Amino acid sequence: MKILLAGLLALTLAAFSSPEARADRFEDIQKKGVVRIAVPLDVPPFGSQNQAREPEGFDVEFAGMVAKALGVKLELQQVTGANRIPFLLTDKVDIVISVMGLTPERAKQIMFTAPYADTQLAVFGPKSADVKSADKIGSLKVAAAKGTTQELALSAMAPKATIMRTEDDATAAAAYLSGQADLIATNSLIIPDLQKRNPNKEFERKFTIRRSPAHMGVRMGEHNLVRWLDSFIFFNSMNGELDRLHKKWLGIPMAPLPSL
Repeated sequence: MKILLAGLLALTLAAFSSPEARADRFEDIQKKGVVRIAVPLDVPPFGSQNQAREPEGFDVEFAGMVAKALGVKLELQQVTGANRIPFLLTDKVDIVISVMGLTPERAKQIMFTAPYADTQLAVFGPKSADVKSADKIGSLKVAAAKGTTQELALSAMAPKATIMRTEDDATAAAAYLSGQADLIATNSLIIPDLQKRNPNKEFERKFTIRRSPAHMGVRMGEHNLVRWLDSFIFFNSMNGELDRLHKKWLGIPMAPLPSL
């Protein structure tokens, strides 16, 4: 019995003293002096490239604020709706800031912070399209970026609908603009930018899929990093910086957000 207990104690101590058991992403970021953050560049005004091919947008600027508050160098990586979670799971990035909605299924794979922006997902199209709910889509084709909350939610709402699942949001927008798709499922906050760039195209809201606040994401088990990011969101909500970002990039003041 003593030998068995000694063996169990040795295994327990070995587990707690192993590098993997002691690994902490928040601590690692500070030690390395670099934080790797994934942002979108296909979802203006959250992320895009300006005329100088430089990244800009709400999520891009927010990522810079996170790095500055951490006191480390920022390393940006571009992601699409489909590869945001895989980039975390394969350790290509430390944090995803890419207008990502929380779902119970996603929460089985990664951890989410408190929300930092309020958005709604909806289906848009021309005024002539008589579509007031998901079950009225009929034979119309809907463009949606695969792996996004709007694509997953719409698929569940209308399993028989014809959904053109594109590689990213920019391709979904292009499909609708070119007439390859009759409707587009997307985040309501990107519609003003699309309307501005395409004044001859109609973007009437047909129906709302659901409210979908944007959250940051980190790898499962990184509680210290999530806690710090939650504190960062709280602090910048209180000092007005998140409201400033909303007004600058989204053209609206920051709305009250639900807690997580």
